[in-house]
Amino acid sequence: MGNKNLHKANIAKNDEFYTQLSDIEKELGHYEEHFKNKIIFCNCDDPKVSNFFHYFSNSFERLKLKKLIATCYRNQNADLFSQNISEKGLYLEYTGDKNKNRIPDSSEIGKKHLKGSGDFRSLECIELLKQADIVVTNPPFSLFREYVAQLMEYEKKFIIIGNMNAITYKEIFKFIKNDKIWLGNCPRGMNFKTNNGSIINVNATWFTNLEFKKRYEYLILYKTYNKKDYPKYDNYDAINVDKVKDIPMDYKGAMGVPITFLDKYNPEQFEILGNSNVRGEREHLMNNVKSATDCTYINGKPQFARILIKNKKL
Repeated sequence: MGNKNLHKANIAKNDEFYTQLSDIEKELGHYEEHFKNKIIFCNCDDPKVSNFFHYFSNSFERLKLKKLIATCYRNQNADLFSQNISEKGLYLEYTGDKNKNRIPDSSEIGKKHLKGSGDFRSLECIELLKQADIVVTNPPFSLFREYVAQLMEYEKKFIIIGNMNAITYKEIFKFIKNDKIWLGNCPRGMNFKTNNGSIINVNATWFTNLEFKKRYEYLILYKTYNKKDYPKYDNYDAINVDKVKDIPMDYKGAMGVPITFLDKYNPEQFEILGNSNVRGEREHLMNNVKSATDCTYINGKPQFARILIKNKKL
C-alpha cells in the first residue's frame, strides 16, 4: 500500500492526483467554526478541477467565508510528485454568490494569470499568503518540509495533506513535539484519483494547527505495568509498549509507543519526549545507536520506531 502505490503511479505516468471531495468533506467538517469571516487560500490547487475550491466555493455562504483564493501552475500535474514548472500560474478569487442562484458561476469567479509560474514560494504567491487567514490544500509531498516552514514563518493557520512519513522529518517532528502541529481528525490512509480515473491508496494524513474536539479526547487506559510485559530499552530509560491500547495506566516514566499513537495524542494527557525514528533526534536521546536505521534495543536486538512519551496525569 502507501508509498509503493505512489512509485507505481509515478512510473506509469498517472501524472495528476486529486484529493477526493468525500475526504475533504469528512475532514473539514470538524473545523467549520474556524472559517467564519476568514480568507481561505488554496495555493497548490488547480481551481478548475480542485475539490478544495469546489468545497469552499459551494459552501461559501454556509461557512460565512470572507474570501476564497486559489493559485496553481497553469498546467498543473501531480501535486504529489513535483513542482511542475510552467510559464504562468493561474489565480482565482471568489467572494460569494452575487446572482442568488446559490451556485458559484464562472462569471462570479475572478480569473487571471499570475506574472510567474504560481510556485507557492514566489513573491506574488507569498503576498497572497499574507492576506490569508487559513491555508487548505494538498501541497507537493516532495516539498513538504519547505511548504510547512513557510506556513510557520508567516504564522498561518492551516489544514493540509502530507505523507505520514513526514513525522520522521526532523523539521516536521520538532513542531509536533512542541505542539505547533498535530494530525487531523480522520485516520491515516487516503484514496487519490488519478487523471485516468483510477484510484490509488496512499499512506497520507491531514496535518493542522487548528483545534478540533476529538483532539482532547482522553485515551482510556486499563493495563497496569509489570516488568515482564514492558521491558526497558538497553540504551534509553524507557519501557517498550507494543500497542497503543496497552499503554499502562500507572507508569510514571518514559514509554516508547508505536507511531500510531499520534492518532490518539491528547496534549493534556501525554507529553511527547521524542521520536526514535528521527535522525538527529535519536542520537541525542539514546546511547550506542549502532546504525542509521536502528534506534532502541532490548537485549541487544533493535526495536521498531517509537514515539517516546510520558503520562502527564501521574
